[in-house]
Amino acid sequence: MPTEPTETRLSLDTRAARNLAATTKTRPQMQAISSRWLLRMLPWVDVRGGTYRVNRRLTHKVGRGRVSVAQSGADDVRIIPETLTELPALRGFPGRDVLAAIAATFTPREVRAGEVIVEAGAPVTELYVIAHGRLERLSPGKYGTTGSLGVIADGDQFGDDAFARQDARWPYTIKAATAGTILVSPWAELRRIEQGAPALREHVERYLESTRRPVNRRGEAAVDIASGHVGEPAINGTFVDYDLEPREYGLSVSQTILRVHTRVADLYNEPMNQLEQQLRLTIEEIREQQEWELLNNREFGLLHNADYGSRIYPRSGPPTPDDLDDLISRRRKTRMLLAHPRAIAAFSRECNKRGLVPGSAEVNGHEVLAWRGIPIFPCGKIPVTKEHTSSIVALRTGEDDQGVVGLYQTGIPEEHKPGLNVRFVGINAQAVMSYLVSAYYSVAILVPDAIGILEDVDVTAP
Repeated sequence: MPTEPTETRLSLDTRAARNLAATTKTRPQMQAISSRWLLRMLPWVDVRGGTYRVNRRLTHKVGRGRVSVAQSGADDVRIIPETLTELPALRGFPGRDVLAAIAATFTPREVRAGEVIVEAGAPVTELYVIAHGRLERLSPGKYGTTGSLGVIADGDQFGDDAFARQDARWPYTIKAATAGTILVSPWAELRRIEQGAPALREHVERYLESTRRPVNRRGEAAVDIASGHVGEPAINGTFVDYDLEPREYGLSVSQTILRVHTRVADLYNEPMNQLEQQLRLTIEEIREQQEWELLNNREFGLLHNADYGSRIYPRSGPPTPDDLDDLISRRRKTRMLLAHPRAIAAFSRECNKRGLVPGSAEVNGHEVLAWRGIPIFPCGKIPVTKEHTSSIVALRTGEDDQGVVGLYQTGIPEEHKPGLNVRFVGINAQAVMSYLVSAYYSVAILVPDAIGILEDVDVTAP
């Protein structure tokens, strides 16, 4: 590029002057920083003793889990025996040989979309586990219509209620919404194994005894209260029983060692402090990992610890307004919804199809999408599977509302931010300074219905 002769210029060239001028520069930027709405919106409880115990009323109703299925080929589908303890009647049963014998009674059956699996009112003669596919529960309405009671899918089971009643009948019709595979075990085979295994028979009898205890609608030990009486009848005494083995949450930790050469810290601290910028970006990365752990950690993460009774499936695949209504109606005071940005986009498309305009809510000066007045926060830490499905999480938060709370401890040694400290751990022979950066945290679900999950929503665009 030709330059203008020096003798024709009357002042210093700007390009030459720039060599002597200080530039206006930004702090180091980081693309991986996200909004981290979960960390910002959770109420945090200071856990002074390092452990948080969640005391609850004694519950007699045994929770239901999901049975796992192994598939080695199109025709080789089988139950993983140890996961049969997810059935309420087998919860805590230790006999692996007996569980293996029960698992061997299941045979795979292919189902077609629209095929009726069981009819309402028919006797329960088989136990079913869904290996793959989606089934819909249907119930005849009072006025001649058929209503949907929801969708069940992979790992769900039905028919195990016959453990409690010999003459059990199906309360609803189950029809295949998609083609899939189910595993079926005849009750006659299960009874035969039960009769030949005294330990199993005693375990089932204890379960049946627990089902006869008086409970409230949530399965908690009932409190005997008299009401509506007149005169002077004797009023029964009562007490509220507590769970003898409450769950305890210990604080988890995310750590790293930040290294900075002393020469950099000594000579290159103008106009920005190098150690300060290194520490700032390191803490941002730790906070990103912290939010991922609060959602995905198998020990305490919300996606893995939500009660299976609080998990539902979409009716048709993508998340519709009907699905979100079903999700938020299952708990009081739903405070927030968390969803992957692709799931939020899929929900918006469904609203567009119906001509609906979702509302918005102002949160901390930000305008976010809302449904029924409940803000929907984007969260890229919620996984999207290889089948392009994701989950939408509904939360009630706070100790006062028996919701979900974040856990940390403040006042720790050399604290840099609440629950996070930075400790100088020395200088090595290469003149490199090291700092240990640690964040301590966990999350607790105080009662099971504080969280609900709309699972396996399709996030693909049509």
